[in-house]
Amino acid sequence: MKKVSAKILLGLVVIILISCENNKGEKKVPEESKHWSYDGETGPKYWSEIDQSDCGGSAQSPVDIVETEMDETLQPIDFQYSEETKIHDVVNNGHSIQFNFEEGNYITLNGDQYNLVQFHFHEPAEHTIKGVRYPLVIHMVHKNKEGKFAVVAIMAKESKGNNETFDFLDKFLPIKVNETIEVKDVFNLKEVLPDNQAYYTYTGSLTTPPCTEGVQWFIFKNSVDVSLKMIEDLRKIMPINNFRDIQQLNGRVIKESK
Repeated sequence: MKKVSAKILLGLVVIILISCENNKGEKKVPEESKHWSYDGETGPKYWSEIDQSDCGGSAQSPVDIVETEMDETLQPIDFQYSEETKIHDVVNNGHSIQFNFEEGNYITLNGDQYNLVQFHFHEPAEHTIKGVRYPLVIHMVHKNKEGKFAVVAIMAKESKGNNETFDFLDKFLPIKVNETIEVKDVFNLKEVLPDNQAYYTYTGSLTTPPCTEGVQWFIFKNSVDVSLKMIEDLRKIMPINNFRDIQQLNGRVIKESK
C-alpha cells in the first residue's frame, strides 16, 4: 500500500514539473486596452476612465457660449496664412478628417507665434452659441514652441451654392479609416476664414483625449458657407455625431472681441 501511494505521489510531482515547464514557454497575451470613440462604453462619458488624462478636469471644452464679457483690448488675430499653402496630406483617422500642413502658416498671439499644425472637422459643431449648434465646424489647431495649443473654431453652415475653396478640399477626402492621401496642389488658406473675424475666447482644453487643458480657444462669431455636398461627404466617412458634449464652465469667463 505504501509503495502504491509513493508511486502516485511521484507521478503527481512529475506532472506538476512538466506543467511548470510548459507554462514557461507560454506567452501571456496582454489585455487589449480600450480606445476612445464617440459611442457606447468608449464614448465621451467614459474618456476619463479609459485614458488617464485631463478628460475629467475642471477646465474642459467645448462649452455653450451664452454669457460673455466685451473686452475692447482684445486685438484681431494676426493670421499669417499663405495664399499658396501646401497640404502635406489628408488622413481619415477614424475620428475625423484631418488636413496636415507643411510649415509656414501661423498666427501671432501677444507676440508669440503659434504654427498651424492641422485642421479637422466635427459634424455637427462642438461649441454651441446660446444653445445653437452649427451643422459643421473646422478646428484649426496651432502650437507654439513650448507645446501650448491655440485652436481657432470656424462655424460652417450649409449653402446651396459652391465655395471654391471647400470644393477644392472636398476632392481629397479619404474614404477608408486609416487611409492617407498625399496632396501636391496648393490653395489659398486665407479663403477658409470668414470676412468678419470677431471672436469669442476663453481657456479650455482639447476636445478629444488626452483633453489637454490650457488651450486658448478662439471661436469666430461669424460662420462660413460650405456646400451641402461637402457636409454630406464628410457625414458619410466620419463617425456619426463626432462631437463631445458641452462641458461646465466652472467659473471661467468667456470674453468677446469687437
